Amino acid sequence: MKKEMVINVQMNCEKCRSKAMQLAASAGVDSVKVDGEKNQLVVVGEADPVILTGILRKKIGHSVIVKVAEVKKDDEESKEPKVEPNFAWYGYPPAPPVVVYEDPNIYSNPNVCSIL
Repeated sequence: MKKEMVINVQMNCEKCRSKAMQLAASAGVDSVKVDGEKNQLVVVGEADPVILTGILRKKIGHSVIVKVAEVKKDDEESKEPKVEPNFAWYGYPPAPPVVVYEDPNIYSNPNVCSIL
């Protein structure tokens, strides 16, 4: 989830601006811009704005979070409706019929015990 963060940083000289850009360009950051007239640092990426502001306060000076917003992409895939394929569900074939078969030799001998 990418965020666009605007941080107001006290930058009085060119060295402070370059140092702020180096500090902000850490892991998880895609782009860093400096708005020189307003002393604002615009950071786009997955970095935590609170931690980034704390680092800038320690190394440079006074810094305040102005705005944090999610970056939304306008992909062509999201505009087109997704079509799901239609699946035809087939039933199982019927079971074969059960054939009952009696052995004719059981009843032919009368001396055989029928209890077993």
